[in-house]
Amino acid sequence: MFILEKSDPRSKARRGRLITPHGVIETPVFMNVATCAAIKGGVSAIDLKDVNCQVMLSNTYHLHIRPGDKLVHDQGGLQKFTGWDRPTLTDSGGFQVFSLASLRRIKEEGVYFASHIDGKRIFMGPEESMRIQSHLGSTIAMAFDECIENPAEYNYTKNSCDRTTRWLRRSREELNRLNQLEGTVNPGQFLFGINQGSTYADLRVRHMEQIREIDCEGYAIGGLAVGEETEEMYRIIEAVEPYMPTDKPRYLMGVGTPQNIVEAVHRGVDFFDCVMPSRNARHGNLFTWNGKMNLLNEKYREDIRPIDENCGCPACRNHSRAYIRHLIKAKEALGMRLAVLHNLYFYNDLMQKIRDALDGDYYESFYQKYRVVLGERNPD
Repeated sequence: MFILEKSDPRSKARRGRLITPHGVIETPVFMNVATCAAIKGGVSAIDLKDVNCQVMLSNTYHLHIRPGDKLVHDQGGLQKFTGWDRPTLTDSGGFQVFSLASLRRIKEEGVYFASHIDGKRIFMGPEESMRIQSHLGSTIAMAFDECIENPAEYNYTKNSCDRTTRWLRRSREELNRLNQLEGTVNPGQFLFGINQGSTYADLRVRHMEQIREIDCEGYAIGGLAVGEETEEMYRIIEAVEPYMPTDKPRYLMGVGTPQNIVEAVHRGVDFFDCVMPSRNARHGNLFTWNGKMNLLNEKYREDIRPIDENCGCPACRNHSRAYIRHLIKAKEALGMRLAVLHNLYFYNDLMQKIRDALDGDYYESFYQKYRVVLGERNPD
């Protein structure tokens, strides 16, 4: 159940709570991406608690390939398998329809893949995706969809949206069936539908009007942050948002930078995920309250200060810029781990500060300040 606690009168920003079988998710929220059931960079489920993560997100396709969703099921689902006892979300495998374009073939029944690991032929449709996600036992399962490239041809996009709607109906029916079976890991598993339509506002609205008629516990905007300009992404959010149910959470998939998040919250989005904080950190690119920084720059070689003096993450509490820089330059795994912990903490702290600003009725001033600062280079 989603409780909309407050709407900001000066924007579309919302403060809410999603009550799930695995705990309450305070929104707006950023979900930390653990593609193969772990954050890249040597970060465990226990570490995620230390950086105040609320939701761990894992990848259906990759876990199906290895270690196999049946193995995870037999181990008690993602929570027992990883040691993470808070909410989880699994994507549907639909993004791999986009990212593995050279290895797949789309049909009405679903998608035929060649495994990126060993070339083995795989078929995944709505029913297969739901069965895999049911095996994983995630709190939230994403409906199977087609994520198409931007720009895309108009008629193809229209037909793809219609197919995604049909796939959502099949996803809903199959998950309803699976949730009633004896031995299901999480019989209260939620389903989120996904809006598509490339950068065509009319198709986005039309598709949102279709999928909101299919009862889901939440709705996502997919197919953005895949090559279009940032302003195009904001334009599409603004076009779709008025047609999204107000009593269900809204999820902007695969987004994004701290700036993107502040802007999207302002436009009414509740859920976010992105590999950026961990991926950037592994290369020394860090986020701070004074802007972005590249820790590998020579000027940090002897810098005894923490990455961010306003940060309470494990790296900033215990180590200097100079030390972490040295570790990354020396290719020590600890350097990558500390940098990843910092960026994940920063993202979760950003969401907490956004929630605090909404609770305290000062989100507009927070937005006006940080929509600029967070995109700039740290001057320190």
